[in-house]
Amino acid sequence: MPKPQETAVYTHGHHESVLRSHTWRTAANSAAYLLDSLKPHMQILDIGCGPGTITADLAALVPDGHVTGVDHAPEILDRARTTAAERGLTNVEFAVADVHALDYPDDTFCVVHAHQVLQHVGDPVQALREMKRVTRPNGFIAVRDSDYAAMTWYPASQGMDDWLDLYRRVARANGGEPDAGRRLKSWALRAGLTEITATTSTWTFSTPDERAWWSGLWAERTLASAYARRATEGGHATPEQLQAVSDAWRTWGAQEDGWFSVLHSELLCRKRA
Repeated sequence: MPKPQETAVYTHGHHESVLRSHTWRTAANSAAYLLDSLKPHMQILDIGCGPGTITADLAALVPDGHVTGVDHAPEILDRARTTAAERGLTNVEFAVADVHALDYPDDTFCVVHAHQVLQHVGDPVQALREMKRVTRPNGFIAVRDSDYAAMTWYPASQGMDDWLDLYRRVARANGGEPDAGRRLKSWALRAGLTEITATTSTWTFSTPDERAWWSGLWAERTLASAYARRATEGGHATPEQLQAVSDAWRTWGAQEDGWFSVLHSELLCRKRA
């Protein structure tokens, strides 16, 4: 029987405007719900590691253990290796992998972690089954995903509403589920996980610097990233409509009373023997 494999297309790609966001992520701002469960000796698998900033943080937190960072896109792994090397970390390695069919034996890792991954995969339940399979008894499966429909901002803006509608349509056309956060627990139960702790946390962008950074990367991503190309090639938006959305982001970012919140759902699942 052939192995399951990825069927979704990664919506964002790895344009600089995307990596600007990904390299900002740390274990503290993106995996705080997991950190109290880590022990120095642990073996960790970090799925969808991207440029490796969270992966490197995890490696620093398990100095007597080891972290393997994997991603479906081989071109991003050189960036991840550079991230780890610049920090002098020797207990970390990187490899290409598909979360639907991981090339690791059963019961290999103490922790299997995935940040902002399940929203982009074709079969999140199968992905969680694989994560469970390679986790040791009494180990942890840790997943965190945003929920686009739950994102909120002020002031209200038709252009920003158009952005949310467009992004959700493009992401679903690519085979993903942009409103993954609310579905994580359901997916985990369907994957056979039973001991589940569900929490939420947020990113908030409100200060002038935060608004400029968040609005700028989305304004640029809307015009120049793989997401922009997929929006136009898929017939979801014209270049003029993308420009209008980009302009709406910059207008929002310039508002003194601007505020944007990203809701994340988090699951910490214990695999019992």
